[in-house]
Amino acid sequence: MVLLAAAVCTKAGKAIVSRQFVEMTRTRIEGLLAAFPKLMNTGKQHTFVETESVRYVYQPMEKLYMVLITTKNSNILEDLETLRLFSRVIPEYCRALEENEISEHCFDLIFAFDEIVALGYRENVNLAQIRTFTEMDSHEEKVFRAVRETQEREAKAEMRRKAKELQQARRDAERQGKKAPGFGGFGSSTVSGGSTTSMITETIIETDKPKVAPAPARPSGPSKALKLGAKGKEVDNFVDKLKSEGENIISSNMGKRTSEATKVHAPPINMERYADDTTLVAESKEELKSLLMKVKEESEKAGLKHCVQKTKIMASSPITSWQIDSVHMKIEEKITLTCGRDGGLQNMELHGMIMLRISDDKFGRIRLHVENEDKKGVQLQTHPNVDKKLFTAESLIGLKNPEKSFPVNSDVGVLKWRLQTTEESFIPLTINCWPSESGNGCDVNIEYELQEDNLELNDVVITIPLPSGVGAPVIGEIDGEYRHDSRRNTLEWCLPVIDAKNKSGSLEFSIAGQPNDFFPVQVSFISKKNYCNIQVTKVTQVDGNSPVRFSTETTFLVDKYEIL
Repeated sequence: MVLLAAAVCTKAGKAIVSRQFVEMTRTRIEGLLAAFPKLMNTGKQHTFVETESVRYVYQPMEKLYMVLITTKNSNILEDLETLRLFSRVIPEYCRALEENEISEHCFDLIFAFDEIVALGYRENVNLAQIRTFTEMDSHEEKVFRAVRETQEREAKAEMRRKAKELQQARRDAERQGKKAPGFGGFGSSTVSGGSTTSMITETIIETDKPKVAPAPARPSGPSKALKLGAKGKEVDNFVDKLKSEGENIISSNMGKRTSEATKVHAPPINMERYADDTTLVAESKEELKSLLMKVKEESEKAGLKHCVQKTKIMASSPITSWQIDSVHMKIEEKITLTCGRDGGLQNMELHGMIMLRISDDKFGRIRLHVENEDKKGVQLQTHPNVDKKLFTAESLIGLKNPEKSFPVNSDVGVLKWRLQTTEESFIPLTINCWPSESGNGCDVNIEYELQEDNLELNDVVITIPLPSGVGAPVIGEIDGEYRHDSRRNTLEWCLPVIDAKNKSGSLEFSIAGQPNDFFPVQVSFISKKNYCNIQVTKVTQVDGNSPVRFSTETTFLVDKYEIL
């Protein structure tokens, strides 16, 4: 077989995409395609036309034609098989078989055509291999990206560690009454009387009374940085400028500035002015919590009365108000479920875990009060360091040695559970898919029903596979929205929320195909309520049994959920 060219053209013979596999001029290929519609005989059933020099093998596609131009001595059976593969490739890249869509994805089609035919001869490939080749998925590239991301994370961690060391050195120098190490600019040549707290404190702490800045001190030795106070006139000009900006200034005797420096408070803090500084304090919430606790301690030592008990961060980020919770728990469940298309639960397995994170070592010796309202028979397992007898008797999670503390600033799994069953009544969301053959293809009816009324499922997506090369489905009735992905040949049924008020719905559509083409059906969702009704209701300290404020984050996810 020698294939000269493959083209997609209109019924008038206008070429939209054409790929020549041998040396041919543009004029010749356009002439062959222009002559093609005139040679077709509508009265016959065959889909090939021969001339004195070439053979046209074609297949109609709505308003277009997929045409192969071959030599007359090529194998017609191989030509037809190649034509079918070309026709299946086009819907992989084009959502609609229209001229504009073909033109938009012309290069993708040409790349795919090159995978089918090389130098006029067909390659031994199928549709899945063509998709893999054109995607150019490289294992080496993934490894390279993973290594680069690891290096970037290590560099960021090293940067944060260095920043903490500098901050600690600055605080140590301030406690000892020495000059804090400078970071350039004003900080390297002036000594602030309110420097008993760190730079981070200045961007976060709010004070009861207005605070004023001291007059800038004259440097004791030569410095290459900007010198404020080198002359009396420059000092006066600088003070006048501060007053014009709204700052309150107290003039102090230069001879007594050293003794009076500790009595002068820091200037009033404008949170909007330091919004950019607050975004540079920490890279994550966890680190920010730790820094804020240190800020609170430093401010108490400095004698600031109004260090807010519920510290708030004002920044330009989307999180404009956030409160400290030194104890945080993450409750996560993942479900793996497989059902048969004719009913019956083949396997259902659910894994859950409570992750504890403590950001303040003051709350390291605590106990978690667990409320277990599960009636499905889950198997519970505590961490080896957790007192199992205490948990069995009183549903309390605490360490075997009460004198020890939980790790700080790290996620610790303290309790996990597992549920495995084939009981159909345990299925959280049932899916029924009923494809039935009709004269024009298949009529498909799909319905869902929520069996757990206490759940609220968000971002539900039910994915139905479709036959390739048959176009888009015709939607009848639908609850929610749908998306048709022509490249992956799937129909996605999207529902924003499924709960007790919206516990059932249906979808009807028609498309060419067989009943087996619409399986397996896959489901994905996320929920902020867990399936097994296991919650942490209270956190108390070991000494005194006093309550501790805490926060929880509950997530119910899908690992695998399909109907075979």
